[in-house]
Amino acid sequence: MRIGILGTGNVGRALAAGWSAAGHDVLLGSRGPKDHTDLGFTVVGLGEAATHTEVVVNATPGTASLDVLATIGAPALAGKTLVDIGVGLSDDFTELSHPNSSLSEQIQAAFPETLVVKTLCTMDASAMIHPGGLEGPSTVFLSGNSAEAKQTTAQLLSDLGWPPASQLDIGGITTARGQEHFALLFMGIANGLGTHTFNINVVSRSAST
Repeated sequence: MRIGILGTGNVGRALAAGWSAAGHDVLLGSRGPKDHTDLGFTVVGLGEAATHTEVVVNATPGTASLDVLATIGAPALAGKTLVDIGVGLSDDFTELSHPNSSLSEQIQAAFPETLVVKTLCTMDASAMIHPGGLEGPSTVFLSGNSAEAKQTTAQLLSDLGWPPASQLDIGGITTARGQEHFALLFMGIANGLGTHTFNINVVSRSAST
């Protein structure tokens, strides 16, 4: 599958490595591709990363994502699955930039012909691409209005090492609020553990009780 990842930061590079290892054709999109020729991946302009790929992944800072996508334009994103990983946080990581909504909802509203799926935003880049490195199973969430787009995203998650049993579809795009708002708890947990590489596991009541 051809995947265009918008953003060349830690998350974008990690996902590029994970999906490339799984056999996907990955492009990294940047506003200044000529400034990122040493990443080990093909880096192109944002528009090219979106236009010449089947799936677009938003790995840009959540406070800038809408502006980045606006520069690409709705026609280039129409009909495509857009996997949104961004979370908008203040500079001191204490407040959300979308407190009464979510970045994913705003992207979906701005680009109604694009199939937005929220996932992977409840963990750091290391856990995203190597869930087997954690102690025991954990959960990755999916939010989105399109069943087809979520199925595509689920396959991409499987390619990163997330088995179907670890993937939890929590509903439509409005449920992305829960995923993004977890960022505040994430920071507290990271402080308590002394590391950002961890994840949570959703467990249900035992059938025998």
